[in-house]
Amino acid sequence: MTMSRLALALGLALAANATRAASIEVQVRDAAGNPLGDSAIYAVPASGGTEARNGRAAIEQVDREFVPYVTVIQVGTTVTFPNRDPILHHVYSFSPAKPFEIKLYTGKSPSEVVFDKSGVVTLGCNIHDWMVGYVVIVPTPHFGKTDATGNVRLRDLPAGAYEVRAWHPQQRAAAQAQSLVLDATGTARTSFEIDSPARKPRFKPPLDRLKY
Repeated sequence: MTMSRLALALGLALAANATRAASIEVQVRDAAGNPLGDSAIYAVPASGGTEARNGRAAIEQVDREFVPYVTVIQVGTTVTFPNRDPILHHVYSFSPAKPFEIKLYTGKSPSEVVFDKSGVVTLGCNIHDWMVGYVVIVPTPHFGKTDATGNVRLRDLPAGAYEVRAWHPQQRAAAQAQSLVLDATGTARTSFEIDSPARKPRFKPPLDRLKY
């Protein structure tokens, strides 16, 4: 086989494999029917074990807020906390899934945090008590977060059975789950209704009145 034919065969094989990846489209609304952004969505294979990708992520502090407000990561991900503000922050968590603290600093994150257990971690700042963020650590590489329209698409899932789970920081009830079976090339669509009040911005003192 000539090199050109070999390259063509390999390209066709890769394209065929790509077309066998399935997707899940999820829509999340609140009890009033409004789109619900910042909802963590993840699909756990019924067959069990998934590959740990040991990824990296960053949660910034911008204008005295955690950005993103909700971060979804796989177990084993390393996270940094760069401070983009001109004032000091002291990031901490008391959550059982990952207690830690990074004491007063600005600029580059002085340390990294490996989130090695599934669960939800609530972030805070020991200096500015209105600062709250969330890290959702999931046992699967198939995850996402709804946008402002309440939609998210999980891509490149192998065919098979999954439990799709949804979580939101302000939910009034326990996290929800649904079972789905994906075909090799299919797109499954599902939706969740989460009883959650609208997120209200918390009061922040003017920057020039802060000591740190």
